[in-house]
Amino acid sequence: MLNYQKKLEEQLDGICSQNRKSVLLHACCAPCSSYVIEYLSEFLDITLLYFNPNISPEEEYRKRLKEVERLIGEMPLKSKVKLLAGRYEAKEFFEIARGLEDLPEGGERCFKCYRLRLEEAARLGAENGFDFFGTTLSISPHKNAEKLNLIGEELGERYGIGYLYGDFKKKNGYKRSIELSGIYGLYRQNYCGCVFSRNEAEKTGRV
Repeated sequence: MLNYQKKLEEQLDGICSQNRKSVLLHACCAPCSSYVIEYLSEFLDITLLYFNPNISPEEEYRKRLKEVERLIGEMPLKSKVKLLAGRYEAKEFFEIARGLEDLPEGGERCFKCYRLRLEEAARLGAENGFDFFGTTLSISPHKNAEKLNLIGEELGERYGIGYLYGDFKKKNGYKRSIELSGIYGLYRQNYCGCVFSRNEAEKTGRV
């Protein structure tokens, strides 16, 4: 597998030699966003896109959104981070998950979910003149960074916008996100977000 953290560092080196660039960064939750925005705000103007139709129930979706709002309001950063709250239509997720309901977490259903959320970031990023789009998802040890980056690269080419590579769990990124969650008292959910991941967590005693 390619070292996507190294690819990101190469991108950021290039960015630093130019005028400051903007990124529309898909955010899944506050804990995963914490380290990523701390790191990237030194280099880029960040707008977080909270678009997660996979999360259910809606109460859980709203709870995670409020935590993202609180985090960017309280966290001192190199530059101000904006928030764009996307639409919430759970049916969008259930449509792409049809026929894959019984697969374990981390398989094809999850890959389709990556694509659903990344495509919205690519589309909105291109439409609104951002230089790059990306996602915080790769900070999780449960997410497939290679798949995320391959999907992002493909969508960047399709929509004509730069894709910001990343494997944010590297260089103690995940550990730092846990530290920041403690500092800001962030709500750390115990399942990914969808009803299928919740069911799996319940079976293993995590919920």
